[in-house]
Formats: sequence, structure tokens, C-alpha cells
Amino acid sequence: MSIEQSQGRYASFEAFYPYYIHEHSNRTCRRIHVIGTGLVIAAFIAFVATRNAWWLLAMPLIGYGFAWVGHFFFEKNRPATFKYPLWSLMGDFRLFFETVSGKRKF
Repeated sequence: MSIEQSQGRYASFEAFYPYYIHEHSNRTCRRIHVIGTGLVIAAFIAFVATRNAWWLLAMPLIGYGFAWVGHFFFEKNRPATFKYPLWSLMGDFRLFFETVSGKRKF
């Protein structure tokens, strides 16, 4: 265990990701995350297609909205976003791509 981990911090995303997955052990929470991340990607595509900035504003509302419902109502834990915002975002996209590629069960 590194000094960062013993103090509640992770030295790398690779060290953080197992913690991220553990915090998403509830299947419904994971599914909600995957759907929310997919909708964030769709909102970005809508922005690129329309150049309407409202889609950019919708992206964090959609992403955090879905994720926080998953955590507060199903996983019953505090989202890692509060302590690790960038790595949690990276974890969301990795979870999404692992799921849609079939590496992780939906």
C-alpha cells in the first residue's frame, strides 16, 4: 500500500480503478451509470451536430444525475466523484467501454 492509499489517496488511476469498481458492486447502480454515460456521449454528439450549447450544459446534469441516483438509491454509498472527480469520470468511461465491449457484464 502506498502512502497515498494509506492517507485515502491513490497514486494512479490503475490503483484507483479497483476501488471504483468496488464502489459500483450493485448491478443496478452499474447499469444506471452505463446508461447515463451513454446519454452523455449522445448529448455530446448532439452538440457537435447542432452546435447548441445547451447540450454541453446537459452533459453534467445527465451524467451526475444518473450516477447519483445509482449511488444514493441502489448502491447506498457516497459517489467517489466527491473525493476523486477526474478519476471517477475516467472510471465512468472505462466502465462504459468495458460494458459495451462485452468485457464487463451489463
